[in-house]
Amino acid sequence: MQLAQRLDKIPPYLFAELNRKGNELAAKGIDIIHMGVGDPDRPTPASILQAMHEAIDDPSTHNYPPYQGTQAFREAAAAWMERRFGVTGLNPNTEIVSSIGSKEAIHNTFLAFVDPGDLTVIPDPGYPVYRTSTIFAGGEPHTVPLLPENGFLPDLDAIPEQVATKAKLLWVNYPNNPTGAVATLEDFEKMVAFCRKYDIMLCHDNAYSEMAYDGYKPPSALQVPGAKDVAIEFHSLSKSYNMTGWRIGFVAGNAIGIKGLGQVKTNVDSGAFKAIQQAALAAFNTSPEDLQGLMSVYQKRRDITVEGLQSLGWKIQPPKATLYVWVPVPKGYTSTEFVTLLLDKCGIIVPPGNGYGAGGEGFFRIALTVPDERMREGIQRMKDAGIRYA
Repeated sequence: MQLAQRLDKIPPYLFAELNRKGNELAAKGIDIIHMGVGDPDRPTPASILQAMHEAIDDPSTHNYPPYQGTQAFREAAAAWMERRFGVTGLNPNTEIVSSIGSKEAIHNTFLAFVDPGDLTVIPDPGYPVYRTSTIFAGGEPHTVPLLPENGFLPDLDAIPEQVATKAKLLWVNYPNNPTGAVATLEDFEKMVAFCRKYDIMLCHDNAYSEMAYDGYKPPSALQVPGAKDVAIEFHSLSKSYNMTGWRIGFVAGNAIGIKGLGQVKTNVDSGAFKAIQQAALAAFNTSPEDLQGLMSVYQKRRDITVEGLQSLGWKIQPPKATLYVWVPVPKGYTSTEFVTLLLDKCGIIVPPGNGYGAGGEGFFRIALTVPDERMREGIQRMKDAGIRYA
């Protein structure tokens, strides 16, 4: 029995490999601090749980859902986009589709738009799914470096003309995983103009739109006038409302993009469980004050981590958003060598920056998904092991 040749081009999924290593060490009795996966450790808010309980008891939620999402869910998503970003006029029937979290929708978008040999433009470093889904669709990824000196924003002018004219999709992600960088509306205006010039679909992965600190409010690409002509935006309730396991989100924007994604989805999945969509309505109605209460947990962990690393010599600034701190490795180490040192000497699991692409070499990522005391313990273990940034 032989696997498909396309799998030869795809490495093991980064986080699955991290989990495997952690489980092996834990089985040996080693106390592991997992700072690898962006999976919130806090419970889903009680109001969402209550809505889910009520929805499960309703027999009308037990059958197949509409492929594109329930009417109530899509209307609620459109209303949330208007309240949160001031994006008006989204048609729930043609410009919004429900998704089983973001990952599924991201992958299926490649299947909807990329033919064998087509080019996609993806960030480096970036979410690994952008590259692997390009390969699954038979396309060729063209990577755009995200450099510290550019604020980890793509230099669109550096994209060769021959690439731009052949590209089908441009992927961006702000607030950014893994770097924690943010983009302004002016940045999105440049992206929209670039995609309009070359007839490219702009795909904005906005999964961290609500994971922001110090009063910062990340914008939406769809706030740019005319963005719906070329852009779709991916939203997930996973991080914002501690709902990673629920697998619920939506995609909004360009009607052709939504139609193509919906056509793929009708053939590969049967939609999100109605009860989860019903519970998502409660999430959409979370008050700004309650949401800030959720975010304050991660902001405190961010501060513990950044201040702890600063005490060990790292000259880093606290990120404005996301669940992550993007940290340079000390001189003399590769990304893989340094995260191996942290594992061997400190029992800390973090992913190497090059796991997000060649452009991530020289960095590692810390996820703010363990309790405060474990964050402090991780810093203390590094100190006790003599690990510093020099």
